[in-house]
Amino acid sequence: MTGPGGDRQQPGEPEGYARTPVAPGEAVLDLRAGEARVVVRPEHGGRLGSVAIGGREVLVTGDPLGPVLWGAYPMAPWAGRIRHGRFAFAGETRQLPLAAPPHALHGVVLDRPWRVDAPDAISVDLDRRWPFRGRVAQRFAVREDGLDVTMTLEADEPQPAVIGWHPWFRRALEPGGGPVSLRLDAAEMLVRDAEGIPTGERTPPSDGPWDDCFTGLRADPVLEWPGLRLTLSSSCAWWVVYTRPAHAVCVEPQSGPPDAANLCPEVVTPGTPLTHTMRWRWERT
Repeated sequence: MTGPGGDRQQPGEPEGYARTPVAPGEAVLDLRAGEARVVVRPEHGGRLGSVAIGGREVLVTGDPLGPVLWGAYPMAPWAGRIRHGRFAFAGETRQLPLAAPPHALHGVVLDRPWRVDAPDAISVDLDRRWPFRGRVAQRFAVREDGLDVTMTLEADEPQPAVIGWHPWFRRALEPGGGPVSLRLDAAEMLVRDAEGIPTGERTPPSDGPWDDCFTGLRADPVLEWPGLRLTLSSSCAWWVVYTRPAHAVCVEPQSGPPDAANLCPEVVTPGTPLTHTMRWRWERT
């Protein structure tokens, strides 16, 4: 199967950004329903590499600077930053690699190839950058009006874990097109310290721009471009929203906040996996 687009500049992408091309022999999941086409890139961290609705791409589809700035990628076994890459568990202090010095960032599955297990399912084992053994799986379902993604982390030994997704949505779907608007109605936002890490204190949400974690949503987040509305929902209780980039908006459902391994660890044990869903629903406007 071929993936989207080659390496040409695409509508809505900033100058200097191009699609990450599909390599010869690269396996992709090419899922279609009605006017919707979703391309999953297992070899590029198990991410959604493209989501096109009526031919209009809603994701940033590539970045020459690395894997953390494009598509919609899975985050596991932690999401966001872990302060200085360090946390204590079961009486022992653990040190993680610092992908975003001085902190650890977004887990260990976004930059590795995943296995294709079925036409709609992929999986990957946790590697040695994480001190506990286990695996992560995703399953995808595309319909005419939306997309459902389910992620599961299975633990071979007790471990703290957070899972979630990091979508990079385009601000404009066409060159010169109207910018996206975001509706977010949350009860609380986490206070961040000078290092940009949540302290655990909560406060009423401020006005944007944001690079912040929210909880207590009173309604599903909605992204709206001229002619297209996208409603996001999830079984996750935490949402990180990043609106500072000039070309993109990130709305990220997570099962725990950044630095959860230190603030509020959720322990996953063998036989009791951690499972969450992310749902997108779209409609023409």
